[in-house]
Amino acid sequence: MCGVTGWLDWADDLRLRADTVRRMTGTLICRGPDADGVWLSRHAALGHTRLAVIDPDGGLQPFADAEPAGAVLAYNGELYNSRELRAELEAHGHVFRTRSDTEVVLRAHLQWGHRAPARFNGIYAYALWDARREELLLVRDHLGIKPLYWHRHADGVLFGSEPKAVLANPLLPAELDAEGVAELFALPAAPSAGHGLFRGLHEVRPGHLVLATRHAVRELRYWQLESAPHTDDEPATRARVRALLADAVERQLASDVPLCTLLSGGVDSSAITALAAAARERRGQGKITSFSVDFPGSADRAPDAWRTSQDAPYVRAAAEHIGTVHTSVLIPDDDLLEARDAVLRARDRPGWGEMDASLHLLFREVRRRSTVALSGEAADEVFGGYPYFHDAPALASGTFPWLHGRTTPAALLRPEVRAEVRPAEYTEAAYRASLASVPRLAGEDPADARVRETFHLALTRWLPPLLDRVDRVSMSVGLEVRVPFCDHRLVEYLWNVPWALKSPGGRAKGLLRDAVRDLLPPQVADRPKSGYPSTPAVRYTEVLAARARELLADPAAPVFDLVDRDLVRRHLAEGRPLPGPRTAPNPVGGLDHLVQVDEWLRAYKVALR
Repeated sequence: MCGVTGWLDWADDLRLRADTVRRMTGTLICRGPDADGVWLSRHAALGHTRLAVIDPDGGLQPFADAEPAGAVLAYNGELYNSRELRAELEAHGHVFRTRSDTEVVLRAHLQWGHRAPARFNGIYAYALWDARREELLLVRDHLGIKPLYWHRHADGVLFGSEPKAVLANPLLPAELDAEGVAELFALPAAPSAGHGLFRGLHEVRPGHLVLATRHAVRELRYWQLESAPHTDDEPATRARVRALLADAVERQLASDVPLCTLLSGGVDSSAITALAAAARERRGQGKITSFSVDFPGSADRAPDAWRTSQDAPYVRAAAEHIGTVHTSVLIPDDDLLEARDAVLRARDRPGWGEMDASLHLLFREVRRRSTVALSGEAADEVFGGYPYFHDAPALASGTFPWLHGRTTPAALLRPEVRAEVRPAEYTEAAYRASLASVPRLAGEDPADARVRETFHLALTRWLPPLLDRVDRVSMSVGLEVRVPFCDHRLVEYLWNVPWALKSPGGRAKGLLRDAVRDLLPPQVADRPKSGYPSTPAVRYTEVLAARARELLADPAAPVFDLVDRDLVRRHLAEGRPLPGPRTAPNPVGGLDHLVQVDEWLRAYKVALR
């Protein structure tokens, strides 16, 4: 994939700010190790780093229109309907100089203006400067698979694929205000849409574009889910799901570099792998390569509600049945510890601890052999696979269902900080705002309406941080991860499929299981949901506990400007786990979060406002 950054300034001459723009661009080199470039004009500057996947020779960026004073594009993404759009644009008289989908995006905007993104099928986040209209467009894909951040300063806008790129410009200092503290401690598993955590930093929201001119900066929506009655019967629904998913997978196999799949042995990743293998066979290509992750001692770990079984037996069954060239990546404790700093720098914020570190190490190994990987991410959000979809008390709890019965890290805040941040009120307001945006279906049964609300919460609040995690950790090693379950056509269709058809007979993700059953061994097709594995590492826990004790003894530890030191001390003395950012059971998650917040405040020199 790629990294995008830039600067719009109506009061400055950015041709004199090349060093700053290059510094912003340089922070994204991990996203694009193959090439980089900067484009400068008086009021607009674009920077780009490139991971070459399609047309390595012809897709250099920033990409400029051939006409003088035309449009310039810095693009991060893959357009899966590029071929169809190219043919349509050629019929309108456009002549292409490259095979790159970057040029398709640029010419689509020249032809259709702000309506162009609504025609795209893909993963993308890009900046387009139109010199003739003197306007900057920042655009993000339908589901928010690719990130794009922006900051409005006094005379324009800064933007970048990651916060680090925007923070490299002195116009945005690294500051955390009360709202940011609430996001970090009260809503760490499901942050608010568009919030960039740092004070004054925003994300372009999924399905939106930001339009910046001399006179205004506006957010415009180009896509949203629409509720309508579902008219297909069960066999037709199953067939439609299979056709949409198969088409999404086949489109996402397009690559001029090595491609693989991530195979966990669950129905989601196994379905993607099987469909990819079948498509390659039809094309006369070789076997597909697949990868999984494992840890020493994982076979001895007791199951829980989120990790119901060990992956390894199911991975073997799926790989043998499908016929992949499979590699299991084993990650020892010490490697996890060494990866912590790299992950913090990748995410620009405290994350999910050892789960992020192990994902980073898995992706690093995958990158040694592949540049692109297909993932089963997002199936649980679009088919309803998480436990909270099937938990009546959670659905009736009057808050985000994944928070039911959970304690967030906000419980550790100092009393004076809690009084200013008001985490419970912040969470309640976020929940009510989320419900207000649900597209309703007139006359829908109350129980079905509540399930519809839960799906919307999952797609707009739960899924974005998962996609961000995958993107940021994969791009930190130069790996592009594609997510076929996020094809917006599939999401649109499933949005209106009734719960009874999505979970026939009460079976979680029963619709998906039945749609792909012929591709998989029975034990994989019927395997219950089992989340991404956490390590049983003893040494990792010991090191975290030691670091927490060091923080308690450090009177200048910045985390205790926010967190109650005595409360943390009592938890540790009594052997009680600290509340963590994830809803999945993880006895060291709270320790990880505490230590990471301190590391983040120091590394990014974050000032508290």
